[in-house]
Amino acid sequence: MAQKLNEKALDYIIDEMIEVVENSKDEIFHISEEARKEHEQLVQELQETKVQVLRHIENGEQLEQKVRYSRQRLAEVSRYFDRYKEDEIRDVYENTHEMQTKLAMLQQEEKSLREKRDYLERRLITLSQTIERAEGLAGKIAVILNYLHDDFRQVNEIIADAKEKQEFGLKIIEAQEEERRKISREIHDGPAQMLANILLRSELIDRSFREKDIEQALLEIRDIRKMIRSSLYEVRRIIYDLRPMALDDLGLVPTIKRYVATISDYSDTTLEFTSIGEDKRVNQNYEIAFFRLIQESIQNALKHANASLIKVKLEIRCDYITVVVRDNGKGFDPAEKKDKSFGLIGMRERVELLEGEMSIDSRLNKGTTIMIRVPYNAKLENA
Repeated sequence: MAQKLNEKALDYIIDEMIEVVENSKDEIFHISEEARKEHEQLVQELQETKVQVLRHIENGEQLEQKVRYSRQRLAEVSRYFDRYKEDEIRDVYENTHEMQTKLAMLQQEEKSLREKRDYLERRLITLSQTIERAEGLAGKIAVILNYLHDDFRQVNEIIADAKEKQEFGLKIIEAQEEERRKISREIHDGPAQMLANILLRSELIDRSFREKDIEQALLEIRDIRKMIRSSLYEVRRIIYDLRPMALDDLGLVPTIKRYVATISDYSDTTLEFTSIGEDKRVNQNYEIAFFRLIQESIQNALKHANASLIKVKLEIRCDYITVVVRDNGKGFDPAEKKDKSFGLIGMRERVELLEGEMSIDSRLNKGTTIMIRVPYNAKLENA
């Protein structure tokens, strides 16, 4: 009864979170649309303002010519004052004063239009940044919604029958945080450092070209190519660890073959993979589960066993799937409980969710053998 209440409470919390996130997404979309509309209006207003500035400049130049001519006329009248009638003198003075006033007003209007133009350009830059940030936030919120709708609910379904639901949830959260820290460290120590080095090398190339040192520039370019290839490999490896695309495209057996070959190429440990039984696609949930189980077993052997040889055998039958991972490492005492051994705990819980069995045979300095056997019904392929 308490477990059902806890499940209902968790569902209620998830629904509330989804509602809050969806409302936030709508609000961000509204802000983005309002900013986009204002951006369009300001673009049009900026174009009109620029036209007005050009018009004022042309009118000002014409008026300045007239003012210069009027001043010359005024100077002539002032010099030969006795030759002109009083009305002519007054007209010249008034005309010159009027044009000077118009020119001053026109110049002031031009200054105001220039300031308005500059303000509109600054405002457009700010709006563009706002739109860009809003679109970025909308994309992140879409990812969060997808997580809440699918992954989070899937976690809830997986742990629905667990006896210690709260403890298991904490383990999952801790495992997620550890995986995030791992990815963060890998990106920081790998691609991020290489990209920073590439940026530094690009500055050296620029300096070499400026100093006409073409040979040095070519050497730097070759080094940068090596760094880019290495960065690309690191990024692909990180993506592969998160979820190999080959698993969806090719299936379990080809993906494990490729994974084992990749680990062998980039480590000092020899890995061997054997597949027997029916070489065909199985239910996606089983493919994901067995790939993660094999991945975790191999990683444990690499990190903790100091093994020089790891053998992986996969057997797919119509009624069961079996995996055996054997290494020649230093082994351990299975009866000895280790703190924070979440790797093996997670593997056992994953196997239990598939209603299978997992056994560990290990002795000190004798290596370790992990055997997993899960019942399989081919009808689940269409589930």
